[in-house]
Amino acid sequence: MATPGVMTGWPGWLQVQRNRLVVLMVLAGVAMVIPLVASNYVLEVLTNAWFYTVLCLGLNIVVGYAGLLDLGYAAFFAVGAYTTGILTSQFGVNFWLTIPVAVACSMLAGIVIGGPTLRLRSDYLAIVTLGFGEIVRIVARNLKITGGASGLIGIERPHFFGMELSGIHHFYYVFLLLAILACFISYRLQNSRLGRAWQYVREDEDAAEAMGIGRVSVKLYAYVIGAVFGGVAGCFFAAKMTAISPETFTFTQSVLILLGVVLGGMGKIPGVIVGAFALVLFPEVFRDLGSMRMLVFAIVMLVIMLYRPEGIWPEKRS
Repeated sequence: MATPGVMTGWPGWLQVQRNRLVVLMVLAGVAMVIPLVASNYVLEVLTNAWFYTVLCLGLNIVVGYAGLLDLGYAAFFAVGAYTTGILTSQFGVNFWLTIPVAVACSMLAGIVIGGPTLRLRSDYLAIVTLGFGEIVRIVARNLKITGGASGLIGIERPHFFGMELSGIHHFYYVFLLLAILACFISYRLQNSRLGRAWQYVREDEDAAEAMGIGRVSVKLYAYVIGAVFGGVAGCFFAAKMTAISPETFTFTQSVLILLGVVLGGMGKIPGVIVGAFALVLFPEVFRDLGSMRMLVFAIVMLVIMLYRPEGIWPEKRS
């Protein structure tokens, strides 16, 4: 007979999370078998949903965890995509070797823009990040090495144990695994010492600084880590498309990613995933409406924000 008050069967830390782990395992199993029964169209839509999940989780670190308003997040996505595109198409570098370079470039971009500007707050920070996003796009549009306005073509597809990852089935699994990895990292960060520091800075910067937290350095960590998420997503996006252009990384793209975070629920990982899926699935559901579908999509977003101002699945804050 088990001793009262003592957990048996599962380790203590797993017992607390048992129901959540069971649900996650079931959902992961369903996601893994979808390519066996779904059409290419459905897989394309779901692949885009997983892709936006990675981007939204990256921006969630900046916006949801640290409370920073970033309107130029597509710039980091562009840095990763162009790094991989340039190295593979113009220098013949193996795709997998471009990932650490893209991560380093994304981190550098985060430090260059974040270092001098993260002392700013609210609207001022938003304006600076918006300008940064436009600078990256315009530079990509005018440099010869980036292909100018026409963009880059001939980006190498990755090979895995001699097999080229080219079909939509392959990239579905690639972005699914990236999304799972992004969820795991986000969860560990949220429950870390750094995550708690982000929470304090988000709630009250002055009080956090009075407690000994370096608000600028803590915010810079969020900015750089979020940039890495965007850069890695950009690498695989470039490999999937085999061609990229500056028009992919407009201000509208940054707003869409931010919309996914806000719509789902800032700071809540499941909420951000729901927001990313809503961002991709809603326009597809209304596709039969033709040119009116974006209007209907906007109305649906408005209704959700009116009745769920904190998002579909918001974070519980004390």
